[in-house]
Amino acid sequence: MADPRINELASRLVRYSLNLQKGEKVLIENTGLQPELVRALVRESFAVGALPLVTLKDQEVLRALYQGTSEEHMALMAKYEYERMKDMDAYIAIRAYDNINEFADVPEDKMGIYSRVLYQPVHTNERVPNKRWVVLRYPNKSMAQLSNMSLEGFEDFYFSVCNLDYAKMSRAMTPLKELMERTDRVRIVGPKTDLRFSIKGINAVKCDGKRNIPDGEVYTAPVRDSVEGTIFYNAASNYHGISFTDVQFTFKEGKIVEATSSNTKALNDILDTDEGARYIGEFAIGFNPHILHPMLDILFDEKIAGSFHFTPGNAYTVADNGNRSSVHWDLVQIQRPEYGGGEIWFDDVLIRKDGRFVLPELEGLNPENLV
Repeated sequence: MADPRINELASRLVRYSLNLQKGEKVLIENTGLQPELVRALVRESFAVGALPLVTLKDQEVLRALYQGTSEEHMALMAKYEYERMKDMDAYIAIRAYDNINEFADVPEDKMGIYSRVLYQPVHTNERVPNKRWVVLRYPNKSMAQLSNMSLEGFEDFYFSVCNLDYAKMSRAMTPLKELMERTDRVRIVGPKTDLRFSIKGINAVKCDGKRNIPDGEVYTAPVRDSVEGTIFYNAASNYHGISFTDVQFTFKEGKIVEATSSNTKALNDILDTDEGARYIGEFAIGFNPHILHPMLDILFDEKIAGSFHFTPGNAYTVADNGNRSSVHWDLVQIQRPEYGGGEIWFDDVLIRKDGRFVLPELEGLNPENLV
């Protein structure tokens, strides 16, 4: 018998996240085979009168494609994927990787071709600004292992996170969004971190289950050349199959002028992808009450309660500082006491200390008020 939580999730994705309507076309793209959820999404799409299309992808096949690719080959793939995406009204991506390091031995220049020639035009430039979309993972043994949990335990965690009352969370986000849009100067302090920048005049966006599942952040972007100081990211990160720890940046006039990590060469190779990769495209505050520890999956890690992320690379057009790059790499610092603590200040007013919001109008985003 199918897990009823799968049907609940499919209904939430189709009816809440995407709000699919009769006659609309939705592309369901599954990397790693999760037939139970794909079937449920197809049935739910038909139930509301939408027209589902399905693409199934495999990590090992993608690795072979990326290893042998060229500019000409990737442009051909991008041509067809772009035309299909352009014809869609909505998009659902289900990604569950058996091996997060599957692409670790694909040369960085090849992954760069994929990012620049296919991902940027198809997803960054077409899907993200023009379509209704939602991206999620699906529980498997690999994700359970990364979380130091049993598969059954991780499945319980996953469905509690994904089937959260996001409408309630959305209402609690509104005061933070409004405060960010009134703010000029931001200062963030913590272990090995003293960061200053402006967010004046840039839109703030609530992430309330209509783009990512799980969700739970409000994001904006810093004024491109305003970032000064240093930041240390205490959550490990995986980018294109390479894992990084102890990432630290130093900024001058918005640009990353020094970057070190457990793999400093690979880190700087990514930051040298293009000019925009050394500038920040997103600043976001995370507060999902169920997500407490990193698991090398950014869709979860960027929502960790008491965290923020500060993202080198491309800015979203809905919160735009003008930075353009084929890179968009969400890197996370957790500020709860067990991770060293930290403070976020807006215009010289403390808004969050050690991962907890201290302004009365923001206390609705503290964990006990969201579960």
